[in-house]
Amino acid sequence: MIDSKTRHLNRLLALLDILLTVFILLISFRIGEHLFNADSSDLYAYFMLLPVILIPQAFLLSLFGAYSSFRLTSIVNYSIIVAKVLVICAAIFFAFLYALKIDFVSRGVLLVFFFFNFVTLISTRALLTWWYFRKSKEKGENFYKVLIIGTGERAHRLTDLLQRHSEWGVDIIGYLDDAPARKGDKALAAVTLGSVGDVGKVLSEHVVDEVFLAVPRSMMKDVQKIVDACEEQGVKFALMADVFDLKVARTQLRDLDGVPLLTFEPVPQNEALLLVKRLMDLSLTLLSMPVVLPVMALVALAIRVESKGPVLFVQQRVGLHKRLFPMYKFRSMHVDAEERLKELEHLNEADGPIFKMANDPRVTKVGKFIRKTSLDELPQLFNVIRGHMSLVGPRPMSIRDVDLFDRGIQRKRFSVKPGLTCIWQISGRSNLPFEKWLELDLEYIENWSLELDLKILIKTLPAVMFSRGAV
Repeated sequence: MIDSKTRHLNRLLALLDILLTVFILLISFRIGEHLFNADSSDLYAYFMLLPVILIPQAFLLSLFGAYSSFRLTSIVNYSIIVAKVLVICAAIFFAFLYALKIDFVSRGVLLVFFFFNFVTLISTRALLTWWYFRKSKEKGENFYKVLIIGTGERAHRLTDLLQRHSEWGVDIIGYLDDAPARKGDKALAAVTLGSVGDVGKVLSEHVVDEVFLAVPRSMMKDVQKIVDACEEQGVKFALMADVFDLKVARTQLRDLDGVPLLTFEPVPQNEALLLVKRLMDLSLTLLSMPVVLPVMALVALAIRVESKGPVLFVQQRVGLHKRLFPMYKFRSMHVDAEERLKELEHLNEADGPIFKMANDPRVTKVGKFIRKTSLDELPQLFNVIRGHMSLVGPRPMSIRDVDLFDRGIQRKRFSVKPGLTCIWQISGRSNLPFEKWLELDLEYIENWSLELDLKILIKTLPAVMFSRGAV
């Protein structure tokens, strides 16, 4: 693909950043010997601890986009990314030293190291950006020769994307059109070299690295001759996959035992980030247990003292990809609450398929308190541990509520794992109408990021503490 050189460069830059970091640690230690009386015999021990910095640094730089497009990432933005990464790495490293009670490491050496590491990474990137890309592009080196099939709206969009997103520069040698009379006409960034039938001749007479097909579905009948010509002359061929009017988050080509499959994913599914999200869920949940378990014990005792019946209420909820799972809650209603729901349906105060009632007679006194304080949701932490739910995500809905959905878009919420809290939790909770609730869930799905999850978790605490929107 046209970005293969960019991916290769990113790997080289990542390796360079690692080597620079190692070098800066050595320089910082030598400075520390003079300024902070660092023991020269500890140098080997410092380097043994280096992976604690290098691994998080390399991962976070990649995660925050330090190795994304140079055209779209300015030195200022890159500096902000590096600053955030090094602050996080410093926090991780100091926490590591504190947890293991490592006292031979000079804090002064570390401060010098992180400062010079920041300066070195920024200045090196600025130098490379100016020297290599500016100079090489002025000379016309590394330009990627492209032939575009088509001259319409899709070809126009492709031309713009190629020129804006390639760090290496793209030389569009020309276009092929379905109308032979347009040969020689100026089309977008170059001239029309002929008709689609001339593809073999054009490939023979010009240097072409890759052919892009950017034609409407009506011209798909001509694809085979284009593919044959490219295969015959050993030229790469790319087909614009947006032949359908779909607003998808990612398009992926997979190979199924020799059969190429073009996959359209309507929801972003970055496996690496989802793994981080899962690790974050488990870490935060397990760390909270020493505080949560005693509270849960008190709530369970209060429920048992007030009314007979099980402490936990277990209900089948609709989860990821509409798979059912048992969701746990502290029982806040009388044991016959489910049977009495039908006789109360006409008193529903909520819009849409959900059921809400401010003074629900099925709710117990303890139940009213734990609902208002959201303590009834605490057992769902075990759902998080089991993998049924996440800390942040659209609320899992009951089978009854899902059966009342009247629009397909409402089921998009099942494309991600449900959670304990989401944007709705920090925006009014039960006070929100169902349509607004759904709109916020879809907003979360479309804009999901680890940073958004952290913001929601932080804002959830005051929302729960002050019982905003709880019933």
